[in-house]
Amino acid sequence: MSRSNLVGLLPSELEDLAVSLGASRYRGRQIATWIYRKGAVELEAMSDLPKDLRKQLAESHEIGLPDLERATPSQDGSRKLVFRLADDRRVSAVLMPDDGRITLCLSTQVGCGYACVFCLTGTMGLDRNLTAGEIVGQLLAANTLLGDEGRVTHVVFMGMGEPLANYASLVAALRIMIDPKLGLAYSPKRLTVSTVGLVSGIDKLGREDLKVNLAISLHAATDDVRGRLMPINRSWNLEALMAAVKRYPLTSRQHVFFEYVMLEDVNDSAEDARALARLLRGVKAKVNLIPFNDWEGAHFRRPPLPRILAFQGVLLDAGITTTVRWSKGEDIGAACGQLKELASA
Repeated sequence: MSRSNLVGLLPSELEDLAVSLGASRYRGRQIATWIYRKGAVELEAMSDLPKDLRKQLAESHEIGLPDLERATPSQDGSRKLVFRLADDRRVSAVLMPDDGRITLCLSTQVGCGYACVFCLTGTMGLDRNLTAGEIVGQLLAANTLLGDEGRVTHVVFMGMGEPLANYASLVAALRIMIDPKLGLAYSPKRLTVSTVGLVSGIDKLGREDLKVNLAISLHAATDDVRGRLMPINRSWNLEALMAAVKRYPLTSRQHVFFEYVMLEDVNDSAEDARALARLLRGVKAKVNLIPFNDWEGAHFRRPPLPRILAFQGVLLDAGITTTVRWSKGEDIGAACGQLKELASA
């Protein structure tokens, strides 16, 4: 019989587990501290737990992290991490150091079912959702890999999959990451959840009061273009999406991030930029322009640099904070829109 994973359980659930084993809730808090604060990977390392409790735990539970199958370095300092899960499926995450911060782009699903036409991951289709333990496990494994280099400082849910389509696991993982006492103690402002535009999920996430950042994979400023690029736009058009964005609760210093992959002669004209400026009017927005990252079989091209900068200039002139985000890890297939792994060996 396979054992249940302790990773991915909320601290309150670990307290409940301890009580079910005849121990106090305090013992559950100790277990949470060992896993999430001290990075324990073996039950035997929990030296302040009674031996009989450790034995009981070992009979039914384990500390299960995804197996780091390979870590491929990029010339720009980033690393593509390929994790093998317990069922031999694989997901990717990317470690990206930059100006004193270390960002982890992690996955929430094996594959993705939303089929954005410019995204390599979308060609996989959806295999399955990740568990909360598999999501948190990527972060724990990345921190273990970093060792003396420090720990991940920022987490972006922008890897394989659509986070809001795996809602329960996403929220559980977020709660573990932001729990200041028994979890990983990340500030919510250092966590960013990206979505292709699941309006119902955006509204639900807003009601959780987690105060994490929201990023929208936008990529077009008209329904005509977005509908051709992103099938999700047929379920929730731009009007519905922007209404949900405006409902999402922000702190006084928060903005909504808008990701915009630039595709030559598709969404990169001055008129496209002006349409985007109109769409974002009245929104606390920051725009990341992402020059298209090529992959074999893609039918798109990256616009020339002057065209990208001209697009950025229109948005800046409209008072919208806009950066050109050159994706890290392009040389190792780890850039935005390039993540794809064999679902299983």
